[in-house]
Amino acid sequence: MALPQQKFYTEEDYYNLPENVRAELIDGQFYNRTAPSRIHQTILSELHIVIGSYIKSKNGSCRVYPVPFAVKLFDDRKNIVEPDISVICNPNKLTDRGCSGTPDWIIEIF
Repeated sequence: MALPQQKFYTEEDYYNLPENVRAELIDGQFYNRTAPSRIHQTILSELHIVIGSYIKSKNGSCRVYPVPFAVKLFDDRKNIVEPDISVICNPNKLTDRGCSGTPDWIIEIF
């Protein structure tokens, strides 16, 4: 008896997920994300404000993006993650869909 073949998903599948589905695409597999806790969201909000304010106070060109924000780490079409906070300083990495390439700084809140 043949074993079932594992399906591999791509960037196209990721962007076709329903709006209410939170998932990351890692090595062609979807990993569902659960809804964050209130404490998680409080920490995320405070960090987003503090980091953004600091960059602005220094006239920096970096941009701060909270989740949900798609980060396509490689050009392989099978890895898209959503860090809690992404800081991108190179505007050439930014697209209408998120970031293509490694952000300058990411923060994951646990």
